[in-house]
Amino acid sequence: MTVLIAYASLEGQTRKIAEFVRTVLREAGANVEMFDTSDRTAPVDFDPIDRVILAAPVHERRHPQTFEVFAAAHRADLQARPTLMLSVSLKAAFAEGCEEAQEYLTEMEMRTGYSADQSLLVAGAVRTGGYEYFETQILRHVVLRDHAFDPHDGPHEFTDWQALSQTLSGFLDSAKAV
Repeated sequence: MTVLIAYASLEGQTRKIAEFVRTVLREAGANVEMFDTSDRTAPVDFDPIDRVILAAPVHERRHPQTFEVFAAAHRADLQARPTLMLSVSLKAAFAEGCEEAQEYLTEMEMRTGYSADQSLLVAGAVRTGGYEYFETQILRHVVLRDHAFDPHDGPHEFTDWQALSQTLSGFLDSAKAV
């Protein structure tokens, strides 16, 4: 089985997630191809692809434009194969934020006209080194409000790697059942 991982990453956490997915899939015996949707000139060939895993972060309520363009442009190819969408956001790190995180995914589906067969809301990470003053304030008082986390404490990863592994196992097991 050949799986395409098409991803976008802005701060690096989604790239880390895509690389983790690649490792898990290879250990399960799958052939894996990676595609960074920010590379607008790179061709992607869906002919040898059996399944697709999409991964993209959410910033300011949206997945990256290049990712959404990729999903819309390749909608027919994606719909022809089983797909899993990994929507990465800090809102997904907290139970009370999951509804809003799902809204981000729903809004992307409406914009692109594409909806994956399966989806998972994946908690992202805080990469404090590159944040300006206003970004830090938004992070602290909007995104992480009412949570005992101080962005000045340094980077923090909220990703639940075990939950991600379980979802990937289910996605692969459904391929074996077909």
